[in-house]
Amino acid sequence: MTIDPSALPAAAQAALAEFGAAGGWEQRARLLMSWGERLEPLTDAERSDENLVHGCESRVWLVGEDEDGHWHFRGSSEARLLRGLLAVLLARVDSLTADELQSLDVADWFAQLGLSRQLSPSRASGMNAVLQRMRDKGRERR
Repeated sequence: MTIDPSALPAAAQAALAEFGAAGGWEQRARLLMSWGERLEPLTDAERSDENLVHGCESRVWLVGEDEDGHWHFRGSSEARLLRGLLAVLLARVDSLTADELQSLDVADWFAQLGLSRQLSPSRASGMNAVLQRMRDKGRERR
């Protein structure tokens, strides 16, 4: 289900443009590392067990805030590649409602970015765990 790029948050539109222009996996990998460096930092207190996402091979932390029914997430990981994957996922979900989070297809998003072939099963599982955590947070606030 490819979404109209103009309906996406600005950061997601930028991700589509940048990854679409990348020539191959090496360029996409460098781009992922670059996106990972752009993540909003988490405080030491936010890097707590409570914010740890279970189901990821490397440690990933996620915090979310509901702002008038629209979610804003921040996160981090110890693994550079996962930080990049997390960054492009966060770009896609920024300002979504709880209902929109429920219907998001993470595999489709990574396919649109040209990243699905390079996602190992453990990384794909980790990104699904992150999205599930986002969905759970959205349901908690309903």
